[in-house]
Amino acid sequence: MFIPPAAWFTGFIPDLPTPFDAADAVDLEAFAALCERQVAAGAPAIVVCETAGEAPTLSPAEQELVIRTAVDVARGRVRIIAGAISNATSHAIELARRAEAAGADAVMSVVPAYNKPMREGTLAHFRAVAGAIGLPVILHDVPSRTLRPLADETLLRLVESRQFVGLRDGSDITRPMRLARHLPAGFRFLSGDDVTAFAYIADGGDGAISEVANIAPDLCRTIFSQVRQGRLQSARYLHRRLIPLVTCLSRESPAALKGALGMLGLMRPDTRLPIVPLNPAGQAEIARAFAAIADEELIDGVGA
Repeated sequence: MFIPPAAWFTGFIPDLPTPFDAADAVDLEAFAALCERQVAAGAPAIVVCETAGEAPTLSPAEQELVIRTAVDVARGRVRIIAGAISNATSHAIELARRAEAAGADAVMSVVPAYNKPMREGTLAHFRAVAGAIGLPVILHDVPSRTLRPLADETLLRLVESRQFVGLRDGSDITRPMRLARHLPAGFRFLSGDDVTAFAYIADGGDGAISEVANIAPDLCRTIFSQVRQGRLQSARYLHRRLIPLVTCLSRESPAALKGALGMLGLMRPDTRLPIVPLNPAGQAEIARAFAAIADEELIDGVGA
């Protein structure tokens, strides 16, 4: 049964890492366990083969295998959002088609990196990806990685097609308040930055695509619920306790995320070049960040 993205593209949605084994192959057993953990935590959806998933280092066949594994584990209990990341439009289309064939519920498509396309080029890129598949498309704007932002004017032209259902916004916390009234009902704004996620949601955003939700899914869900209930002081307190960990993750993503999950015994910390595993100093910083949230009130959100 089709469930509109507006019903599940909300809250804290984890951007899952891709575990690798000692031979540098995708560790599907560990990945399946990460997916099941998020299902048990009540995540509305999970993102795979995107930023935290080291997507540029995965072959198309590996990406399809990861997506199929997530779909098989989910069994419809959560929605699977698959990245289709490439600065070559033809390759992005191939990845999007593979994601659809693998059973994904939506595709996430990012502004092309390195090429620095003009606005018309960005518009044409997204329309070409959407036109090649029948799935909903979630846009991803992250100028810190792509150099070129997704301009408001381009977004407004894209949403003339209802196939574009939401935005992962790593750019501007004011955008939900500024643009919501100009967009179709049901279009969702989610922060792409854990550091500013609280402010983004409090200012009208619908949630966050989150790395820290991999580590503390229950706590992230509580923060979101508190904001929605108008209990901003409580939500702010909880978010501040997460900031040391969020800072670690954002500084060395995704090596720090993998290192943190490794400390919790959930996966190996191995990465693929050009990303290298976290050094001892970084590991010690994560351990201190864990200590900052592991009190009686918050411990259930870490490693649960």
